[in-house]
Amino acid sequence: MLPAPQIYADARASVLARITAAARQAGRDPASVRLLAVAKQQPAAAIRALAGTGHADFGENYLQEALGKIEELAELSLTWHFIGQLQSNKSADVAAHFQWVHTVDRERIARRLSAQRPYHAPPLQVLLQVKLEDEAGKGGVDPQGLADLAACVAELPRLQLRGLMCIPPSCESEAAQRRPFRRLRELLEGLNRAGHALDTLSMGMSADLEAAIAEGSTIVRVGTALFGERR
Repeated sequence: MLPAPQIYADARASVLARITAAARQAGRDPASVRLLAVAKQQPAAAIRALAGTGHADFGENYLQEALGKIEELAELSLTWHFIGQLQSNKSADVAAHFQWVHTVDRERIARRLSAQRPYHAPPLQVLLQVKLEDEAGKGGVDPQGLADLAACVAELPRLQLRGLMCIPPSCESEAAQRRPFRRLRELLEGLNRAGHALDTLSMGMSADLEAAIAEGSTIVRVGTALFGERR
């Protein structure tokens, strides 16, 4: 059996090769796509091993689980992304311990994050989660309310609005996978025409990252293909 560090190095190399191939197929620079390792329900030792391959961006869904790992790995130069559903009673810890938040979907949460972001820290990098289909249990702002939310977040002093995020339903065909990603890209383009300067689309996971990159994704959120099945 391969030693654990080599397993993670091989997994990361495989995912990066997929990203490179998809970007080139789309006529894009592979360096324009950032790989975010989704580490929910993975131990700190697995994160440390993947970080040892040179990886720095890690996403967490569950705040209490994440805080323990952030503390344990504090000596590493990692960038932490919160990608779970945000609740008001957890916003202070998210504002204090993460560098990115992908799931802002309402004004109240945005205002709390801005007010609670430590003043010694740089602005919190924020993405707005958009709900493209009516799915129970998934957060997100409706497209009709996106412009108002973007205008609000763009004015908050401790946040930097970077772009949009979505979690579409699973689809088998690439054509079906691409439709919601295309819609999110079009929404971002519309915001930019209205005066924003957004540069980030967080979309695509292990099973559909090629479709997401074809439609302009700049961050793909990958867990299973890097860590294996969750524990």
